[in-house]
Amino acid sequence: MNAQATSARILRTVRGQPTSDGAGVKLTRVIGTQQLPDLDPFLMLDEFGTDKAEDYLAGFPDHPHRGFETVTYMLDGRMRHRDNHGNEGLLTPGSVQWMTAGRGLVHSEMPEQESGRMRGFQLWVNLPAKDKMTDPKYQEFAPDHIPVATPARGVTVKVIAGAVGEVVGPIVQPATDPLYLDIALDAGASWDYALPDGHNVFAYAYEGAVTVGEGDEARALETQTLAVLGGGELLQLRAGTAGTRMILVAGRPLREPVMRYGPFVMNTKQELMQAFTDFQEGRF
Repeated sequence: MNAQATSARILRTVRGQPTSDGAGVKLTRVIGTQQLPDLDPFLMLDEFGTDKAEDYLAGFPDHPHRGFETVTYMLDGRMRHRDNHGNEGLLTPGSVQWMTAGRGLVHSEMPEQESGRMRGFQLWVNLPAKDKMTDPKYQEFAPDHIPVATPARGVTVKVIAGAVGEVVGPIVQPATDPLYLDIALDAGASWDYALPDGHNVFAYAYEGAVTVGEGDEARALETQTLAVLGGGELLQLRAGTAGTRMILVAGRPLREPVMRYGPFVMNTKQELMQAFTDFQEGRF
């Protein structure tokens, strides 16, 4: 890291909005609200987390997607997915599914438990115009296939995509070159990390608070708050007295027109209308 590297800072913070999706599953929408409609290439971020079975049991029955990718990261609970292309898998605590909807699929995500805690994140990542009609595919990784880095004392990082030192995550997507880290900082621990050049970056603290930056520009990121980061290449983190769990996500912006409605994300109104027609006529 260049000694002259500038420190990244919090440009703005956003609190999630309670909502529901699927068959009434309760969740918190953090990206995809009036406050933060998107952060190119990220279209939506939902956090779900509850001990109440009635909040998640109805799950997400069959629904279509076209033109983007969904990333599901499970912290607690079990969720089974099936699609109309014959794919099926089970997400368990610590596992990740990176689904490329491409030209279209219909899938379901249903809980495989009737009690206990269900917690995790779903992120929507846009696809460039040239890839929107690609064949659907899944990248799915169990917890033991997510490598863990320990870059500093009291710091543990699960590397889902991107790299921390020599530790490289299993997810590869050349279009947006994503970074996706689950970071745990013990009480008082600190860590400096070089952010990917030219990417849009956000951090979301889901347990405890963390201080971002150094000196006069240091700001606290509170629990269940998203920070849009920028203004420098070096991210400096310092946990509070209770420690911190957070995700750090970055992606190369596509800088393309976005035309979206519900589960379809295209570049033009005509493409969006075609998506509805293709779905209604069974071409997914």
